[in-house]
Amino acid sequence: MRQNQSIATALHKQNEVAKSEHRIRLNASIDACRCLLKCALPFHGHNESEMSLFRGNLLEVYNLIRDQNKSVFKVTLRNAQGNNQKVALCIQNDIAHCFAQEVLKSIFEEIGDDVFALLVDESNDIPKKEQMAVVLRYVTCGIVKERFIGLVHVKETSALSLKSATDFLFSEYRLSLTKVRGQGYDGARNMSGNCNGLKSLIMKENTSAYYVHCFAHQLQLVIVAVAKKHHDTGVFFDMIAVLMNVVCASCKRTYMLRESQNDKLEESIGRGEIDTGSGLNQELSLTRAGDTRWNSHYKTLSRLVSLFSSVSDVLKYIEDEGLNCFSQRQASGIRIYLRSFDFVFHLQLMLNILGITNILSQALQRKDQDIVNAISLVKSTTATLKNMRNDGFDALILDITSFCYNNNIQMVSIEEVYVNPRARKQYTNISNHHYYEIFCFNMVLDMQSEELGDRFNEVSSELLICMTGLNPRDSFCDFDPSKLRKLIDFYPHDFSFKDRLNILNELSIYPTFMQQAARFSTLKSIFDLAKVMVESNMHLNFPLVYRLLMKLVKSDLQNRICRIGFCSCNRNDGEMLFGDEACQVRFAESDFG
Repeated sequence: MRQNQSIATALHKQNEVAKSEHRIRLNASIDACRCLLKCALPFHGHNESEMSLFRGNLLEVYNLIRDQNKSVFKVTLRNAQGNNQKVALCIQNDIAHCFAQEVLKSIFEEIGDDVFALLVDESNDIPKKEQMAVVLRYVTCGIVKERFIGLVHVKETSALSLKSATDFLFSEYRLSLTKVRGQGYDGARNMSGNCNGLKSLIMKENTSAYYVHCFAHQLQLVIVAVAKKHHDTGVFFDMIAVLMNVVCASCKRTYMLRESQNDKLEESIGRGEIDTGSGLNQELSLTRAGDTRWNSHYKTLSRLVSLFSSVSDVLKYIEDEGLNCFSQRQASGIRIYLRSFDFVFHLQLMLNILGITNILSQALQRKDQDIVNAISLVKSTTATLKNMRNDGFDALILDITSFCYNNNIQMVSIEEVYVNPRARKQYTNISNHHYYEIFCFNMVLDMQSEELGDRFNEVSSELLICMTGLNPRDSFCDFDPSKLRKLIDFYPHDFSFKDRLNILNELSIYPTFMQQAARFSTLKSIFDLAKVMVESNMHLNFPLVYRLLMKLVKSDLQNRICRIGFCSCNRNDGEMLFGDEACQVRFAESDFG
């Protein structure tokens, strides 16, 4: 409101020398911030006083710039006016914000009026404020790019709240939901719910914004999370977690476990029970299972089987020589459970289930995995679990019997009356065979099969199968015009009636032309195809095929695990951290300042 007191007026009143010194100080601050933003480093240190040995990253980089340039040294920090040093917290945040705006401007210029995919995840900052991290995936010049565009604070994580936050972000950056052609979230109900999830709310406004959940993540949710819903299986996994905490609680216990295993290996080798050679009998240790580490539960249970006797020895030592009564009682309780039939039953059951799904899990994580093969593997795995449910109980009992015999665990008579451990005096009138087969074995496998059918639904599978019609692998051997015509129906807003007629003409020429072109004969994925089409200007000759290809690229990456993850932009006492690698590069390449 007071023009005579504005920054521009105040700067204009200065002489040329003062203006030059001001620019030098500002450029030095910008260069220091640029370096830290590129490296994703915090700005501030614990003690920034002049007597401190380390004054924080910003001031240390700033001093390095001063030491390398005498003209900068003369007009910065102590040689500048106290209120004009350009290193205050508000100045740093303003510079970082300007960098962010330049990056966003470049991102939106690249997207232009084209379509894109929306990826959303939840991220808490240091003060435990709920944040919604938003990433856009788009294609430019045939290259797939993922760019983190911001964090939005949300008071709650309900679908309506997240949809409102998404609308606010889109309106701020002048984006349109009608341009969204893919959605990527986790499997939580508020995100992927078919009725009131964020996915459904967006699809009500845009029916072409298809949601495809990462197959590997879905498999993890199906196998482990669903199994834990069964009471006895949930107890089993809880006890495994406690076991990991007890046995791996200290370096001493881990060392004892390894020493015990080495001693047993030497005894077995001495008796000629196991072979020796290069790569055999490697040192093993227990590994903790993680909710988002694929195959970690299978690895944990496999290691436990291999180290079972050594684990028992460590628990026995803790029970006898533990530092306090609590650890002794804990070790004793775990040791008793490990020698129970219930433990052995669920250990062998989950090993069998995880072993069957491990092949699928490994395949889904391959970067070059063909989506048709992945869907076929899902169906094969489901069929295998159903066959196991029908005919696998007797084989499971044989595995349990063998394990009990090798580890001196008392085997329960399978034909005796079942005794409920939580109500031993109540007569159950069912045999152990009936209880463990019907209420444990069949129930867990039925839950797995039902959840697999729900997670890998037909709509997503059909969309992904149709995508393979343009796969260039093996000289377009999978090219199928019928799949592509069906695929066009998934995107009614992108192809007019005239386009639908013209694309049939392009598809009649396209495969023959591509098979004859040597440059296209070695391509392995639709992502390579998109890039080479732009480089060779084939996207101009086949514009409708290329437009369809772009829809595939934006959607198919949704299913892949190997993508740039979300990283938070957390602020803690003035620290500004930019986590996305792509954004870091763009900060460094910006011409700002």
